Amino acid sequence: MKLKEGFILRSICGEHVVVGEGLAQVNFNKMLSLNESAAYLWEAVAGREFTKEEMVQLLLDKYEVTPERAAEDVDNLLKVWIEQGVAEA
Repeated sequence: MKLKEGFILRSICGEHVVVGEGLAQVNFNKMLSLNESAAYLWEAVAGREFTKEEMVQLLLDKYEVTPERAAEDVDNLLKVWIEQGVAEA
């Protein structure tokens, strides 16, 4: 899995937001806002190939959650990222 090129994480007015760097990615009707843990994962995997399992381990290393909860959260996050077109399997 990989995040698509051309998208970067920015902090805008205290919010973590994924935005397109070039005009091809700009859609002003959609803006992808990330909570703190999703932004942490974005920063950890940006610019490289990654697996769901790596993302789960990142959550387990940083937060006090069960492996089941971390896996569920990663599944939900990856689904959104793929649906929004910022990640590809």
